[in-house]
Amino acid sequence: MALKLPGPLLLAGAGNMGGALLAGWLERGLDPKMIVVQDPGPPPAMVALLAKYGIASQPTVTMERAPAVILAAVKPQVMDQVFPTLAKFAGPETVTLSVAAGKTLAGFEKYLAAKSAVVRSIPNTPASVGRGITVCVANAHVTTAQRALCQLLLEAVGAVGWVEDEALIDVATAVSGSGPAYVFLLAEALAEAGRKAGLPADLAAQLARWTVAGSGELLHRSDLPAAQLRQNVTSPNGTTYAALEVLMAETGLQPLMDEAIAAATRRSRELAS
Repeated sequence: MALKLPGPLLLAGAGNMGGALLAGWLERGLDPKMIVVQDPGPPPAMVALLAKYGIASQPTVTMERAPAVILAAVKPQVMDQVFPTLAKFAGPETVTLSVAAGKTLAGFEKYLAAKSAVVRSIPNTPASVGRGITVCVANAHVTTAQRALCQLLLEAVGAVGWVEDEALIDVATAVSGSGPAYVFLLAEALAEAGRKAGLPADLAAQLARWTVAGSGELLHRSDLPAAQLRQNVTSPNGTTYAALEVLMAETGLQPLMDEAIAAATRRSRELAS
């Protein structure tokens, strides 16, 4: 069933995240005529996609009717420059959906009419391959229909979760928004440990890449919790058991991850303020 909207969608920013969402919507059958793109210089891949579907990307846009959705996907550091010109297009039925880190609900509300609907969301980079996870929070003026519409749009690139307390967005940013970098670091560290133990560097890198990617796919496909999947790999007193005794020690991975998430959460709150 094709993706349908109650009105036009204004996409501000066709970069990595905005572009991934746009590609997902078009793959799901959204009518290109419903999409207006504001971006002075989209990357080459997006230029090709826009051309394929006959969508113009404009540095400034005009709209004949209020959009159902304004999706703000420009970089956080220029959002305060770009969004005020977009806010004038918002009507009473428009929901503003942000995928920009560090920009609060109040940060958007100040440019909009009173009681405007705003949803703040934090996606992550696996959205580019349809395996993202996005966490959202809505202000008090978002209707049930608008919430469902935002969910539908974000599901084009992966799973979607909601929180009611905006402060939890900072924690979600630390866990899933920044999380892909932690996984890539794991692959780096695993490869380097293999190299130091004697493997050729290219083979160690290949083993680490395929192990991390394959384990992620197994976790994705399985209904079992991560702890059970870990236990399934671990034979009593075997090689995995020996390694996990190190990683799961009191000074092992968990306290280090706790500290990392706390640091990222603090930084997210600093950026938002």
